[in-house]
Amino acid sequence: MTVPTSLTGGVLTVSDKGSRGMREDVSGREVLHLLEGMSVRVDAYEIIPDDKDMIKQKLIDYADHRKLDLIVTTGGTGVSPRDVTPDATLEVVDKLIPGMAEMMRLESMSKTPYAMISRAVVGIRNKSLIINLPGSPKGARENLSVLIPALRHAIEKIKGDETDCAQPLQ
Repeated sequence: MTVPTSLTGGVLTVSDKGSRGMREDVSGREVLHLLEGMSVRVDAYEIIPDDKDMIKQKLIDYADHRKLDLIVTTGGTGVSPRDVTPDATLEVVDKLIPGMAEMMRLESMSKTPYAMISRAVVGIRNKSLIINLPGSPKGARENLSVLIPALRHAIEKIKGDETDCAQPLQ
């Protein structure tokens, strides 16, 4: 199976205030910048409210209809009553990748004890990798940056790359 060398992506900012134009989407722009640095062509970018059904609908659209390789959400990963991004993501993914979410929390824990209350998840829907990031620009950048070394490989595997991950024994 041939895996494309260029990747497509989508950024979904989840913010009640951002969706109403009451807050500038700095974290979404930070994610866009990081994806461009990885040579990911961003084909979708939207700001929506903290609404579980709307988040699910967008994730399904990005994965199933637009067939984006990488979908990154920012916002709604905490414990506030309106923080529902992980809940929506869990309802639409086929598989979880807990190691990626654990790495994000581990990286954040070196900077703030509040990282332990992050509920961000990473998972797969069909052939798309979905990553939940925090809503703060600094948190979004730090969390996505820790995953960058493994992202292309993960997406290649999700797309069906059958080459061995490990080096053959000599």
